[in-house]
Amino acid sequence: MYKNQGFIFPMKRLTVNLAPADLPKQGPAYDLPIAVGILWASGQASPLSSSVFIGELSLDGSVRHVDGILFIVSVAKEEGFQRLFVPHSDAPEASLIGGLEVIPFESLAQLVAHLNGSEEIPTYEADPEALAVREPVYSVDFSDVRGQEHVKRALEVAAAGGHNVLMSGPPGAGKTLLARALPTILPTMSIDEALEVTKIYSVRGLLPSGTPLIIQRSFRSPHHTISHAGLVGGGSWPKPGEISLAHHGVLFLDELPEFGHRVLEVMRQPMEDRVVTISRAKTTMTFPANFVLIGAMNPWGSCHYRWINLLALPGLAGMPRWVPR
Repeated sequence: MYKNQGFIFPMKRLTVNLAPADLPKQGPAYDLPIAVGILWASGQASPLSSSVFIGELSLDGSVRHVDGILFIVSVAKEEGFQRLFVPHSDAPEASLIGGLEVIPFESLAQLVAHLNGSEEIPTYEADPEALAVREPVYSVDFSDVRGQEHVKRALEVAAAGGHNVLMSGPPGAGKTLLARALPTILPTMSIDEALEVTKIYSVRGLLPSGTPLIIQRSFRSPHHTISHAGLVGGGSWPKPGEISLAHHGVLFLDELPEFGHRVLEVMRQPMEDRVVTISRAKTTMTFPANFVLIGAMNPWGSCHYRWINLLALPGLAGMPRWVPR
């Protein structure tokens, strides 16, 4: 990689210190900082203080996208850094926070040329307010639903007050369509809410290409075979689950009685506290989980015995069930 970019790798012992040592590191975001540090130490690049370097390096020296850019930028701002060097494709996302100088580049050679003063890279600037005021576009709209005035009224009340809803009806009654249409009548997200949701999707690597800021209310519909770790989050290095991806949006559990007992039980604390805390031997992480839960099930006679456990979920106990006429 160094040879491809016109640099010389120092043929001597190198020590890379990733302090603090007790903090586990993973992912490709450390490629660029290590490469720049080696070039600084060998005198091939001029050092620059109060700067953060983020990027995955390929063998030809070009830089690639890394996940979690928005979260990294927010932490860098809190730590008092002033300048951020990011891959060119990540510049729109990195500029959403504001208060930092975002410099996009496409290769290691271009970055070193900028540090040495032989090539000036212009600062990327974007206005997050301009992105947030755009009208969100949904594939389904609440106005597309014809009839079913009782359940539409119930969903309107749920949208206004942030209540959970349990719908009971035979297949084909329109439960899924109604649930998918609910985000379209929720209030438009504020810039702070949009940034919170975007951070979660960025960390999970689910941020759509060309969409630096998510302005649509999330709609998540996991299958009933999902594990409890997939629903609330987890893994050896904890990542947000479906309930966090539904933050400020809708979590739709179709065929609710088919979900495992343990899966439903682990939702109790997140639904009460609006956050989920995942503890592992190496670390403990807290993710936001403020969502509207929409459950759907077949009529009482075809449900299985786990129905009795559903009433224990916060917000569903004593909730009137919608039965289609």
